[in-house]
Amino acid sequence: MVRPGRLLAGLLAGCLLPVGMLGGLSGGAAAAGGGDPARFTVALLNEVDSFNPFLGIEVESYEMWALTYDYLVDFSTEDLSLQPSLATDWESSDDGLEWRFTIRDDVTWSDGEPLTADDLAFTYSRVLGKGPESATWKSWLAGVTEVEAPDDTTLVMSLSRPNSVLPMVPIPIVPQHVWSEVSGEAMKSFAAEPTDGAPVVGSGPFRLVEGTAGGSTYRFEANPDYWNGAPHVDEVVFRVFKSEDPAVQALVKGEVDFVEGISALQVDSLEGRDGVLAQNADTPGFDEISFNAGSVDLETGEPIGDPNPAVLDPEFRFAVGLALDRQQLVDTVYQGAGRPGSTIVPPGYATFHWEPPAEDLAHDPERAAALLDEAGYTVGADGLRTLPDGSPLGTLRLFARSDSATSTKVMAYFKEWLADLGIESEVTTVESSKLTDIILAGEFDAFEWGWFVDADPTSMLSYMTCDQRGNWSDSWYCDDEYDALFEAQGSELDPEVRAEQVKTMQETLFRDAPYLVTAYNTTGQAVRSDRFACLLQQPAETGQWIFQQGTHTYRSIRPAAEAGDCDGATSATEAAAAGDEEGPGAGLLVGAGGLVVLLVAGVAVLVVRRRGTAEDRE
Repeated sequence: MVRPGRLLAGLLAGCLLPVGMLGGLSGGAAAAGGGDPARFTVALLNEVDSFNPFLGIEVESYEMWALTYDYLVDFSTEDLSLQPSLATDWESSDDGLEWRFTIRDDVTWSDGEPLTADDLAFTYSRVLGKGPESATWKSWLAGVTEVEAPDDTTLVMSLSRPNSVLPMVPIPIVPQHVWSEVSGEAMKSFAAEPTDGAPVVGSGPFRLVEGTAGGSTYRFEANPDYWNGAPHVDEVVFRVFKSEDPAVQALVKGEVDFVEGISALQVDSLEGRDGVLAQNADTPGFDEISFNAGSVDLETGEPIGDPNPAVLDPEFRFAVGLALDRQQLVDTVYQGAGRPGSTIVPPGYATFHWEPPAEDLAHDPERAAALLDEAGYTVGADGLRTLPDGSPLGTLRLFARSDSATSTKVMAYFKEWLADLGIESEVTTVESSKLTDIILAGEFDAFEWGWFVDADPTSMLSYMTCDQRGNWSDSWYCDDEYDALFEAQGSELDPEVRAEQVKTMQETLFRDAPYLVTAYNTTGQAVRSDRFACLLQQPAETGQWIFQQGTHTYRSIRPAAEAGDCDGATSATEAAAAGDEEGPGAGLLVGAGGLVVLLVAGVAVLVVRRRGTAEDRE
């Protein structure tokens, strides 16, 4: 359940084949020339869970969709402002109940069929239905009742109420002539993978030609007819490693060109190495400890699973949160590469973020114990806390993810802090895929994971609504007042009013504590700068080179020997990992200077993304 937002909770320790077991794909990209393809090879620490953009939840899946498909609008690297993509222009009626978009007339699908407004209307109409498409994406189309294409270049959305996030709709556009053959029932298992040697039909800058969900290698070929300019590399290959150590060694040996999701210690070890540029990049996400706030059968309303009665109580959850030492987690588990967490809307969303009072975030076990006493969870003769009815509280079942060192370490600390309060617990370590099954069955008391937040907080906020139980919700939280606020903010066109509504929602979640947000972290990345140049950061100067809003780096990157001035990017700088000045093949790194916020309806928000990283969901 890596939520699209799900943060690869710690920085992945994901999957399958070790270095040297991938045959002809074992080498890194060769510089263009001599007939060899320019291949950019990326090491991942978590696998793709689905190439179907209506089914996947891992952040790696979102990255693959962005390479394969296009979107209504894009986000610039200069200042993260909205910019044209498939839509070249848009306008809304004064009452916000109709939006009209002008769609490009020069885009074709990779099989040669033209892409028209009908494809966008088809995609959005599937999302407005009741299938899996709706569970993933419908919050972006809140209030939309109908989507029509009166002609090939015009898209019209009709709404029953205003939508505060339009025209920001980060939904991949799929080809109607292919996906119309997929029924609602078939959609639940439609793989959207290469078949019989034919690549997946898309309109994006690359075409998926090899790879299956859960596999260890995914290969993309450049789309030479891409409407926004052909990429400068011939192939992008993703390889999945079991942990960061072999991935980093593969980078050092030249077997891969880029590594994603490494720790701050690994970044430190790579700094100053000839031909390598490494960074701790800001991410738009958070990690959390999630409780089972009330798992139920969605048809009958009857409880399912067997959560401990204590974790169903907001007073218990809030009190336990005071035992967390978030700064200790940042200093030890995150190796200083992060900051203590507080709410599900990160501080980068300056207009929307609500910061709790300092005393409610402090490590205060004495206050935690006092609040537990007040709520009836008193200490018995055996030194262990009881339930309010006097019966033993029992042992809480905590779950950590085996593919995340962050997850296992955080839950080990949590177990100790609970013990200090007189609460017994046991930590079980499972793979992320198994944990998802446990969550949906309600057979847990608490677990650790994380989220990436999207370009507007609406999707992250939606995951905590009652309707998302059994879908994107992993805490089973449900509160009618929260749901009413969610509906209200979704149609509020006054930026200041909406911001206050979103802050109130965060305060509600903080007090009810289905989540204990532990940290806002960074992600480590490194590139062979002696081989490739012209990477772009988003946001400028502090952001990630890949896993962005859009495909900017993939379209800009090129062999270092061919970099030139990176097409005249005004802020292009020489790649210069320390010591590179005298090393061969020093490339260029582009970091577009500019703002780090995006203006949406007059409100500043940081552009972010999906459920986690491999380690954090990831």
